[in-house]
Amino acid sequence: MTTAPATYAELQDVLQDRMATLATGQRRIAKVLLTDSEGTAFRTIAETARVAGVHQSSLVRFATSLGLPGYPALVRLCREKLAEQAHLVRRFEVAAQHGASDLFAAAVQYDQQNLARTYARIDPEEWDRAVTLLADAPRVHVMGLRKCLSVAQIMAYLLHMVRPGVFHLSPVSGALVDQLRDLEDDDVFVGISIRRYTADTIRAMQYAKRRGLRTIALTDDAASPLAVEADFVFFVDTNGITILRSLSAFVSLVQTLSTAVALKKGARTRSELLQDEELLESFNIYFP
Repeated sequence: MTTAPATYAELQDVLQDRMATLATGQRRIAKVLLTDSEGTAFRTIAETARVAGVHQSSLVRFATSLGLPGYPALVRLCREKLAEQAHLVRRFEVAAQHGASDLFAAAVQYDQQNLARTYARIDPEEWDRAVTLLADAPRVHVMGLRKCLSVAQIMAYLLHMVRPGVFHLSPVSGALVDQLRDLEDDDVFVGISIRRYTADTIRAMQYAKRRGLRTIALTDDAASPLAVEADFVFFVDTNGITILRSLSAFVSLVQTLSTAVALKKGARTRSELLQDEELLESFNIYFP
């Protein structure tokens, strides 16, 4: 008999585990629950069925297949998740509602919300374990492509400032296999991607997991294929009105994560930074 999930976190784990085996309609339902739990918490069964593109009876059967008594039980789990984040504001209206005159104000508001929601979701114990892993692992490999390339670059750059053995995987055409060959079992792999997820990042993360590396994902929601492969997952809000999805919370998170690693390593980090300053000065890197 199926054990029913008692919390949204348990529901999330079950859906991620089953995602690959679900039928098409069931997969659409699962993605709605994973990507828009807030909306589901306030929708009727008819509304959720319309969003998922299924019949209402399919929602009922989906709930019972999880061991839940029906659709209201799914709503309850989603509402309980919201209760844990009750101090956060509701999502902003769609970007089209903002005129050109409030572009600056709207951009600031979206980024403030992204930051608040991103940091509110972090479990302190999971954060501490991830920081320890990044500080103590022999080597760290960071990968993010296309719109996440800049996030991966700054994370690799900052981590390399405070500890040795950090590598940014940014393969030119056909070179990814050569870089993945350097992965060792005790290393850590950090994968960064948001919808639409880059195939190379997903494949590299899957390979790292098979090799036995510990894995960390920075991604947008629980339906991300990176989330399934990761030992530690940090979800980042990217809502906004700019041409591409906002990366402000991403940059803030990797800066905070790198700073936490620096604090964890203590005196050794200070030594690394002093050496960096000496090298920068000796090579006249900066304009006087």
